[in-house]
Amino acid sequence: MQIRLLLLATLLVLQTSQTASAHFQMLQVDQYMRARGGPITLSMPFTHPSNGGPMMAMDEPHSLVMHHKGKQTDLTDVATELEWQGAKGKAKAYQSEAKLRGLGDYIFALTPAPYLEESEDAYIQQFTKTVINVGGLPTGWDRSLLLEAEIVPDQQPYGVYAGGLFSGVVMAKGKPKAGVEVEVEFLNHPVNAEKNGFDDLPFIEYPSENLNIQTIRTDNNGRFFFGVPHAGYWGFAALSVGESTRYMGKDLSQDAVLWIQAHQLKRLR
Repeated sequence: MQIRLLLLATLLVLQTSQTASAHFQMLQVDQYMRARGGPITLSMPFTHPSNGGPMMAMDEPHSLVMHHKGKQTDLTDVATELEWQGAKGKAKAYQSEAKLRGLGDYIFALTPAPYLEESEDAYIQQFTKTVINVGGLPTGWDRSLLLEAEIVPDQQPYGVYAGGLFSGVVMAKGKPKAGVEVEVEFLNHPVNAEKNGFDDLPFIEYPSENLNIQTIRTDNNGRFFFGVPHAGYWGFAALSVGESTRYMGKDLSQDAVLWIQAHQLKRLR
């Protein structure tokens, strides 16, 4: 009886730990590869993307910057607060408008305010990147921004093939980090930017609830590898990468988040 109770308690701790750690800051726009420029809407909910919730309330972002061909555009002041409807509840989030002018890669980098995870009595701050390409001309998708916590992709993050291999290097201020745990989740609910929320119907059903998140680790060079099973948007969250470990008298985890888009090849004959 005691052994059964111990096993049950251990299982509950593991489930709670996974739920608490599976937070993903989003920085989402529809279609990362675009034929031409123009206005876009960046949605920034803080959630568990594989389930479309629960939602976590964001505070005002510290910064939102667009990088393009060596030029930086600060979008922090144009980020607006809204209420994001998830598949499991609502919470405060942010949204921003941007305009893509010219060909090439646009790296969007979000530094959110630290979030207090009350179940762990600790703060989480996820430095998040999304790369958008215009016109098929690559101009800097593999550039490090020297962030506190960052994932630098080895392949164009907007042009990954479903069924292919994706890899990246986890860095802290440009230095690779070995042995870092990287969580991977699929954005399973379509983003509806006009309605400020996720659509209710998911894309896929997981074979088991505990398989909605995959965990991998970086090698001695700070690199990780992941076989992308199907098309869609995938998030990678490298945990506890940054050097700062305390905030407001509590533990702080500075994570690095990168979003990619995988595409399905279409057979013609």
